[in-house]
Amino acid sequence: MLQYALIMVAAGIGIPVLAALNAALGRQIGSPAMAAAVLFVVAFGIAATAALITQPQAFGRLAAAPKYLFLAGTLVAFYILSITWIAPVIGVGNAVFFVLLGQLLSAAIIDHFGLLSAQVSPLTANRAAGIALMATGILLTQKA
Repeated sequence: MLQYALIMVAAGIGIPVLAALNAALGRQIGSPAMAAAVLFVVAFGIAATAALITQPQAFGRLAAAPKYLFLAGTLVAFYILSITWIAPVIGVGNAVFFVLLGQLLSAAIIDHFGLLSAQVSPLTANRAAGIALMATGILLTQKA
């Protein structure tokens, strides 16, 4: 479990770095949308290479996958475009704090109901209190 937690902490560290880098690229070239497109080209190359190396047979199974699962690409595009446009306006920290608030709320709902084949993790009073505490912390950062 510790190794998974550390990987996710590293991924979490990467989110504001990604936001800052892509926002800076968008400002540098004068186009947040082009900066997002460049990000996706680079990410696609890395992900496709990893897939080809680790599980090339997965490409053949894509056609049989339920089409609604491909909406994840729409959500990541929305995230990248919005963070690239908004971070320079309200700051990387503020943008990521609000993203985190949205993640807390949606994760709790997804886990509680086991939506999208997620493992069910009921929203207990303790878990709700923890989420509320984290949300309060996020909101307090906006008061500073």
